[in-house]
Amino acid sequence: MYQGRLQLRALTRRFGAATAVDAVGLDIPAGQFVGVIGRSGAGKSTLLRLINRLIEPTEGQVLFGETDITALKGKALRDWRRACAMIFQQFNLVDRLDVLTNVLVGRLADRGFFPSMAMQFSDNDRADAIAALDRLDLVGQTLQRAGTLSGGQQQRVAIARALMQRPRLMLADEPIASLDPGNATKVMEALRQINEDDGLTVIVNLHTLDTAREYCDRIVAMREGRVMFDGAAQHLTDKVVRDIYGSDGLDDFSEVVTSTKVKISA
Repeated sequence: MYQGRLQLRALTRRFGAATAVDAVGLDIPAGQFVGVIGRSGAGKSTLLRLINRLIEPTEGQVLFGETDITALKGKALRDWRRACAMIFQQFNLVDRLDVLTNVLVGRLADRGFFPSMAMQFSDNDRADAIAALDRLDLVGQTLQRAGTLSGGQQQRVAIARALMQRPRLMLADEPIASLDPGNATKVMEALRQINEDDGLTVIVNLHTLDTAREYCDRIVAMREGRVMFDGAAQHLTDKVVRDIYGSDGLDDFSEVVTSTKVKISA
């Protein structure tokens, strides 16, 4: 269900005179855990939105298996957006609804218009939602209002909701940027576990280099919309980082040398 090679071919997005993503070419095998790093404005978020067609490319192609994603329209495009689950930095939960209902929202794309409007879910849907929450150690919060959770718990609810879409690809746009180190570890470990257990391709934008090195099979570094490095984490040396960010950028990324990963038990 989750197998498929993702290919980006000369993918480009311009906003007026500015080029946010500049002829990016990547070939990502099924089941890989990819971290995308770079300074603010490097094009990381735009790249993810191009992959799931939240925005349209100016040029280039996105291919998944044998399907040209950039050519999809109508229902086929809606199906792709469901299959390409997106996790955002801001969680995008409905605070007044309980955790279970927020997770069930991930199944709405499978429903017709009227069941969706009425928020109608089957017993199987509820069982799947509870199973997803169990995977993320959140069963105890099932009936709790989402707005009362910690930031780390809310992000894990968002991951459970993404799992309810039965995705073929999971994208995460700086999912730990607003979290403390302990909760950031829990979120990254959850994404890694999903990647390993389900064979699901995960592409995550990260601001911290030590996190990318710790969790990702492969690191893609961007600068000014272009890919400046693409390789295994062990090849991302301090020299390479200086080449990517420049000496002025390393002030924002001093954790390359000095940070210590905070570990907590799950």
